[in-house]
Amino acid sequence: MVKIDPGRATHSYDGELIVFLIGMTINKPWRPDLWGPVFRAMPGMLRELASDPDSGMLGYRLTLEGINPTLIQYWSSLDKLYAYATKPDARHRPAWTEFNARARKAPGAVGVWHETFLVDRAESVYNQTPALGLAKATTRVPVQSKGQAARQRFAAGATRGPSDHSEPDHASA
Repeated sequence: MVKIDPGRATHSYDGELIVFLIGMTINKPWRPDLWGPVFRAMPGMLRELASDPDSGMLGYRLTLEGINPTLIQYWSSLDKLYAYATKPDARHRPAWTEFNARARKAPGAVGVWHETFLVDRAESVYNQTPALGLAKATTRVPVQSKGQAARQRFAAGATRGPSDHSEPDHASA
């Protein structure tokens, strides 16, 4: 059973923060022989990154948009993200080479995409949820009485710690 953390919390993090979205589109679902290898490549990369505390990956979360998987990854450094992507002896390079070879043989069967965000400030709230998102990848801290409003947490730049403001939040967080 999933452990639910009671109460309201936010995240706390000091330093560079990168949010990296990477996903695939299964364009020909009836051809798992074409998209399956792409799908199966990611778990090995995630294990490799998670086993290396210096990799820079802080955590990740898998989501689905229909049948299309998307990974939300949190990184401590843009340089570390790029270093992993280009590291010759890491799992990413051979997987990328294999994807390109397969894409040339079966164009349009599967797509791969990514988006990279350098986060200057971030606001978060977790109300009676299991550990997830930024709070799981960084540090989960209780929302203080002087930080109830989403607007205040954002203004304070929650990547640097919880807010010191005291105005109540009248909008949904």
